[in-house]
Amino acid sequence: MATEEGNKLWGGRFSGKVDPEMEKFNASIGFDKRMWKEDITGSEAYVKAIQKVGLVTSEEMTEILRGLQQVKEEWASGNFVLQPSDEDIHTANERRLKEIVGNVGGKLHTGRSRNDQAQVDARLWLKNEITILHSLVMELIKTFITRAKVEIDVLMPGYTHMQRAQPIRWSHWLLSYTWALKRDAERLRELSKRVDVNPLGSGAIAGNPFGIDRQFLAKELGLSGVTGNSMDAVGDRDYIVEFLFWASLLSTHLSRWAEDMILYSTKEFGFISLSDAYSTGSSLMPQKKNADSLELIRGKSGRIFGRCAGMQMTLKGIPSTYNKDLQEDKEPLFDVCDTLRGLLKVATGTLSTLKIHKENMLAALSPDMLATDLAYYLARKGVRIYFRGILRSVNCNVVHPFKTFAVFLQVPFREAHSLSGAAVHAAEKKSCPLNELTLEDLKEVSPLFEEDVSDVWDYEHSVEQYTAEGGTAKDSVQKQINKLQEWLNYHGE
Repeated sequence: MATEEGNKLWGGRFSGKVDPEMEKFNASIGFDKRMWKEDITGSEAYVKAIQKVGLVTSEEMTEILRGLQQVKEEWASGNFVLQPSDEDIHTANERRLKEIVGNVGGKLHTGRSRNDQAQVDARLWLKNEITILHSLVMELIKTFITRAKVEIDVLMPGYTHMQRAQPIRWSHWLLSYTWALKRDAERLRELSKRVDVNPLGSGAIAGNPFGIDRQFLAKELGLSGVTGNSMDAVGDRDYIVEFLFWASLLSTHLSRWAEDMILYSTKEFGFISLSDAYSTGSSLMPQKKNADSLELIRGKSGRIFGRCAGMQMTLKGIPSTYNKDLQEDKEPLFDVCDTLRGLLKVATGTLSTLKIHKENMLAALSPDMLATDLAYYLARKGVRIYFRGILRSVNCNVVHPFKTFAVFLQVPFREAHSLSGAAVHAAEKKSCPLNELTLEDLKEVSPLFEEDVSDVWDYEHSVEQYTAEGGTAKDSVQKQINKLQEWLNYHGE
């Protein structure tokens, strides 16, 4: 049965009826009701603004504020009763306000549109959510740093192309994700500046005709500024897309971390064991301990990517200002925020409770991973060539007597790399590890090899050569920790 439209905020123009299926299709109250608090906050600020320009008296403003307070209390206590005619949170709150205070409640909407009302609700809601998510990101960063501090001496294989590459510190690997999360936290703070502006007072498209003080509104709402153009303000969803992209990038970092952790937790690697609190079992195979926490982190990243792409597709084809398509902004926003909250909490819990098996990490190191070190050894070694002759100065006026001169010739790295590869080939031919080649074997590759080549076959020595800023040497890792800790302290964490 179709419904009458007299009680709609927009119903005066219509005398016909809306099909029940259209009624459900059009309604957003099922998801935007979670912005009830922000919607009331916007109305409280707006009634003060219209009182300043004489659209309501002080007594009427007080009565409307009293009614809004009662609506707020009903929502907070769970006693607010939605009606079938409540198509969105704005309709629901205004309908209930008028039930409480009477017709004076109808003055609240003077000069205001659901177009700018919905925008201020979303911005206020997201501003609060950003604060929560930023705190969760920072907590995860602290967890990474804490483990890096405690486990700074643990060595492990580093991988490229999923092949063992070079020895590194476990702490260095942890910090590689910490730096990515730091960028995420910084991006979120930058993004929050673009959320923190007031669209209220833009009306439906053209602005507000009653001289509303929008800077006053911004101050009342706790926002830092106002939007610059009313048409842009009601149609702008850039801040939501930017947030969804931010969430996608954050979840990319966490998905990659989770993939590493899943591999490291397998028996084939055996580098870590997850806490039972963040694992599940198999309904068929009793021996299984599945890394479901990490698999869900990896899996939910796809969901977040999809929400971001979907919102961009919604926006790309619509004309300027407000169109009903823009109602599709809330569900992806809410879903991504809810997903990220759980994802970050589980990531922090998983990381803080796992156990590392440093003996397995050390056992996974192999001499072939030191082939680059062998090339570095040759590049550093070089050769000193002696010769006798006459040296004439550049201006040809001074001639040095016949004497012995020495020139130090350093092996170019490309040549050293090739010689190291020849040593690897020699080890393969002898079916022995690289470090078991004799000095004679190595001298057949290059006469530059000497007794001190034995120093190369020490994993601790290997990681300690990477002393440049950002490297895996202990001092370099400690400096990374110190920088990150200073950054946390600066931001009050």
